[in-house]
Amino acid sequence: MPMTREQAWDLLTAYNKEPFHLRHAVTVERVMGWYARELGYGEEAGFWSIVGLLHDLDFEQWPEEHCTKSQELMRQAGVEESIIRAAASHGWGLRVDIKPEHEMEKVLYACDELTGLIGAAALMRPSKSVADMELKSLKKKFKDKRFAAGCSREVIAGGAELLGWELDKLLDMTLRAMQAEENAIEAEAPA
Repeated sequence: MPMTREQAWDLLTAYNKEPFHLRHAVTVERVMGWYARELGYGEEAGFWSIVGLLHDLDFEQWPEEHCTKSQELMRQAGVEESIIRAAASHGWGLRVDIKPEHEMEKVLYACDELTGLIGAAALMRPSKSVADMELKSLKKKFKDKRFAAGCSREVIAGGAELLGWELDKLLDMTLRAMQAEENAIEAEAPA
């Protein structure tokens, strides 16, 4: 039986309390659902979204075991292996040897760090929103290594490469995803 969004949220909030982490989870959830629909996987949008919601399940409490501990926690909770594998694959090359294979795993790998960068860039804007952000502004922030230094440009660029996309395409699509989903993210994410 496929996992519901409510079950995924309950599992996430059992191990995550920080509003920052919960907001990131909801952001990646919404962006992944947008990508599923945009790339022709609309019937799998719920699955893509749940993987996005749970991808950092272990990060708040076990940062040193990130992408490893989450597999254990999900198996204990009876989560299906396809979600466990997909969520863990975003740590490929950094924490785990699970290479993103499916297009959904590649999108997660590529956009996880990028949503953080875009979110940080939005906070610097007078509007505090992505609604009025342009690609050229995002590209400038991406090139400034001091800005949101914790967001790995190497992982983002590597994700674009995994997908076979130009970096600009990844930046543009993820920005559009966050713009399209901003109201839903605001409504669902803890303040």
